[in-house]
Amino acid sequence: MQPKTPSRLRLYTAFLQQSYGLSFPDYDSLHQWSITEQGEFWESITRFFDVDFDTAYQDVFVPETHFWETKWFRGATLNYAQHIFKHATTKRPALVFQNEAGKFFEISWAQLIAKTFTLQQELVHQGVTKGDAIVCFGTNSPETIAAFLATNALGAVWSSCSPDFGTHAVCERFSQLQPKVLFAHRAYQYNGKQHDCMTRIAEIQKQIPSIQHTIFLDAHSAFDDAPKTINDIAFTSVSFSSPIWVLFSSGTTGKPKALVHGTGHMLLEHLKALGLHQNVCEGDRYFWYSTTGWMMWNYALSSLLCGATLCLYQGAPNYPTKDALWHFANKAKINHFGGGAVYFQLQMEQPSKYVQSTDFASLKTIGSTGSPMSAEVCKQLQQQFPKTQIISLSGGTDVCTAFVGGHPDLPVTPGEIQCKMLGAAVEVWDADGHAVIEKAGELVLSAPLLSMPLYLLNDSNFSRYKQSYFSIFETVWSHGDWAMETKNGGVVIYGRSDATLNRFGVRIGTAEIYAALAQYTGVEDALVVHIQDEKTDKLILFVQSNTTLKLEDIKAYIRNTCSPRHVPDFMYLVPEIPYTISGKKVEIPVKRLLQGEKLEDVVSLDVLRNPNAMQWFLKQFG
Repeated sequence: MQPKTPSRLRLYTAFLQQSYGLSFPDYDSLHQWSITEQGEFWESITRFFDVDFDTAYQDVFVPETHFWETKWFRGATLNYAQHIFKHATTKRPALVFQNEAGKFFEISWAQLIAKTFTLQQELVHQGVTKGDAIVCFGTNSPETIAAFLATNALGAVWSSCSPDFGTHAVCERFSQLQPKVLFAHRAYQYNGKQHDCMTRIAEIQKQIPSIQHTIFLDAHSAFDDAPKTINDIAFTSVSFSSPIWVLFSSGTTGKPKALVHGTGHMLLEHLKALGLHQNVCEGDRYFWYSTTGWMMWNYALSSLLCGATLCLYQGAPNYPTKDALWHFANKAKINHFGGGAVYFQLQMEQPSKYVQSTDFASLKTIGSTGSPMSAEVCKQLQQQFPKTQIISLSGGTDVCTAFVGGHPDLPVTPGEIQCKMLGAAVEVWDADGHAVIEKAGELVLSAPLLSMPLYLLNDSNFSRYKQSYFSIFETVWSHGDWAMETKNGGVVIYGRSDATLNRFGVRIGTAEIYAALAQYTGVEDALVVHIQDEKTDKLILFVQSNTTLKLEDIKAYIRNTCSPRHVPDFMYLVPEIPYTISGKKVEIPVKRLLQGEKLEDVVSLDVLRNPNAMQWFLKQFG
């Protein structure tokens, strides 16, 4: 699908021709240049997007022996929030918000500026300065955006958890930062129920003594502050590689890693990813369903850098109706609509009459991430939204971006992600460390990526960093995805490589089985694990269903749809499949539970969206 006007990626290639005398016959050659000439590439991004440096850089890219030692834009200083406020205008709102109760309103740039100033003054009053850690136990709401901007403008470091996290999970994360101030919401509504947070907030304050003050964001939801101008906000210039925020790994298989990301790193990476690969343009309206505990909240926030209006939804995605988000998309005239792959699968199983009968004329892209989107779901989305590009992304919290994603001018092949992202030296390697095409293997980065974490907290010698990303191949980043690069430059993600199924010497991805079962009548959801040791080799399938299913029928279907290697040895009907809060199936914790480990050692229930789902597994196998 070709955009009606030239995409920003096409404008960027024209800019390279005009400003650098560079021309490329196809995307592959452009991508190759972006990873072999990273200094020139990233400098061109700063020029194309008009990035303002308070202090000029000395060098753009200085590689070292280890990836994490790479120097980027050495000597440069800037401020992220200041780049967001560059786009302040009276022509369109800064934010559009709706909650599940139907409350809908827009926040003007003038209101956002005034609220940011008010919250910043509170932080200043508490003595917050550059480098201090500020944490938020809050909802996906306009006042939370203002709290982040107030924090970032001062050069302080942000970290957030959504209020559906349990107290233990929150304290396990925030205590690593020794934060000075806590932002929090006293209560929130989800799935029609009101949840009080005061008991948990009190416990967080008690367990983290470094918190000197709590600012309740509920008191700042009105956006009726006295008018201010951008000049009233204090913008503190920080170095390019000063921390902007700390994100946390899921914590399903151990203590969550505290991932520290750089300010300039995120600024440039998100301009590239959103502006070029998703074609987010000035005046667009950008939405990605998320909570403050998922990296997609930070990613979507950066749409403001592109001159877009950020659209926020607070509440359950399927309440009060299954198609609640689509009503919001139509009412808010959203141009870019994003969510988890599981959400789109559920939506396409039985599309609502509203979705089928509504012309979503504003939609430019539908984005999916969190887990692999099946080819069938992609086809269904393309049929339902024929004028909209379906984009899949795959990356992670570790880099707060995608390694592979969309391209506004390339065709979409269902089941494949369109391309490697510019600046990302993505390859698929076999066990011997050779790059392979049309063959499944480990997804790796063969060169440093700008948005790699600067470091992990409490990891001064980088031992955990090395163990996390360089334990499979010592010289390249292994992300833990089982993938395949296609001959046309696309990428297929099969699932986590530590959850792949090694059946009779062949590794296969769990996503292949999930994609097949998504089309099987009666299967609502599924989870598969492979138990293998010296005495055992069994593939176990757990199915969520309201009907009676026969193992032999399932076996025959999977054998015909996939292969004999994909056929499960055992099948169990379960009440519910467990998921993390960010929407990922907890395959590894279930596998470890089946192998005899204790529940408390394999997963923290506080990080699960539906913790009660683990009780069935505990009773059966614990």
